Amino acid sequence: MKKIFVSELEKYYNQEIEFQGFLDKLRDLPYVMFLVLRDGTGKLQVTIEKTEDNERLIELLQSATLESTILVRGVLKETPSVKLGGMELIPNEILLTSESASELPFDYNKKDNSLRETRLDYRFVDLRRSDNHLLFQVATLLEHSLREFCIKNHFIEIHSPKISGAAAESGAETFSLEYFGKTAYLSQSPQFYKQMAMASGFDKVFEIGPAFRAENSHTSYHATEINMADIEISWIQNYVEIMDFEEEWLKFAIRKVYQTFGVDMEKEFKVNLTDLEKPFARISFSEAKNILKEKYHYIGEKEDDFERKEENLLCKYAKEEFGTEFIFVTEFPFAARPFYHMLNEQGKTCSYDLLFRGIEITTGAQREHRLDVLKKQVVEKGITLESLDFYLEFFKYGMPPHGGFAIGIQRLLMLLLGIDNIREATFIYRGPTRLNP
Repeated sequence: MKKIFVSELEKYYNQEIEFQGFLDKLRDLPYVMFLVLRDGTGKLQVTIEKTEDNERLIELLQSATLESTILVRGVLKETPSVKLGGMELIPNEILLTSESASELPFDYNKKDNSLRETRLDYRFVDLRRSDNHLLFQVATLLEHSLREFCIKNHFIEIHSPKISGAAAESGAETFSLEYFGKTAYLSQSPQFYKQMAMASGFDKVFEIGPAFRAENSHTSYHATEINMADIEISWIQNYVEIMDFEEEWLKFAIRKVYQTFGVDMEKEFKVNLTDLEKPFARISFSEAKNILKEKYHYIGEKEDDFERKEENLLCKYAKEEFGTEFIFVTEFPFAARPFYHMLNEQGKTCSYDLLFRGIEITTGAQREHRLDVLKKQVVEKGITLESLDFYLEFFKYGMPPHGGFAIGIQRLLMLLLGIDNIREATFIYRGPTRLNP
C-alpha cells in the first residue's frame, strides 16, 4: 500500500487503511487510550477502547516511547467531536516500526527553551517542528518558481564546476584543498563561468547551486556554504534592464509562494506579506548617502559602501516614501566593486545592490565586455593579468554586452519569513565553528 498522509485522509472515511507516523502524544485513560500520530502534513488521532479484544494492542503501547514510529491498520471514522480534523482511526493492528530513546536531547516543541547550538547539533530532531516543515515547503516552491520564470523566458540552465584551479575574483576568502598533488579551490561564485556562457552564445543563463565563502563571519546572515541563484543575460544596453528583470523575477516567485502558503506563513511565522504591486524603489548611491545624512542624520564609516545600519535606514526610507520593502541602490564607487563591473562616464559602476527588509540580498551589474578596458580595470585593482589568463581568454573572440546578478536563497527565505538567523533557514548550516552534523 502507498503511504497515506494526513493531508489526504478525508478521501478514506469508512475504509480500512494503513497509516504510519511518529508517536506524538499518548493518553492512557481508564477505559480508553488515545494516540496522536504525526507525519509531515499533520496529525491523526488513534482511539483504542480498552476491551478484551484490544488487550494485545494496549500492552504493546504501554511501553512505547514518544517519537517512536508506528504503523496502524484500521478503519478511518469521521468523528466531528475529535479536535484533530474531525476524524479518528480505529485500529485492529498496530506495529512498532522503530523505538525512540525515552528522553529526547531537547524538547523540540519548545524552541525558545533550548540553546540554538544544541538544536543545530540535533538538527534532525529540531526539524520535526511544524514551522520547519512549512519553511522548507516554502523554500521548495520559492526555488521552483525562480527556475520556472527563467524557463518560461527561455533561459538555459547551467551547472558550473565547484572545484577550480584558481581562486575566484571576489573579495571573500577561498577554501583550498589538495587536488592530486595540486592546490584547488572551492568556488565562491559561478561568475566567470556565467560570463563564459555569454561568450558561448548562450544568450540567457541561470544556475541554482552551492557557493563557498571562507569568511570568518559570525553574523546572523552569513554562512560559509550557501545556495545561490545566479543570472546572466546577453545583448543588454544597460544595467537597468537587469534590474527590471530581477524585479519581475522576484515578484513572480514571491507571489507564487504567497498564493500557496501565505495564510500558513502569517499563522506560523507572524509575518506581514510584502506589497508586490508597488514598484521597487530606485536611488543612486550618492542620493542614498545624502538621504542618510540629511533625513536620518547618520554618516557611516564607509565612504564607498554601506554599513548594516545604513541598509536598515534605506529600507525604512523605501517603505515610508515608496510603499515598498525593496530598494535598488545604483552606481556604486569602483572601489567597492570587482574589476569586471562596467564604469559609466562619471567613473561610477553600472551596478546596483537590492536591499530588502534591512539587508542587501543582491549585487548586480553590467559587465565590462571590452577586453582592452577590462585589462585596464584589472590592473587598476592591483591584480596581475597572468592570474586571470583563463578568464580573459573568454573575451578574445567576441563577447556580447551582458550583465547579471546573484541572490542567496537562504537569506531571501529568512527575510520573507521574518526569521532572525540564517542558521534557522538552512537545512544544515555551515559556519566558521560548525562542521557537524
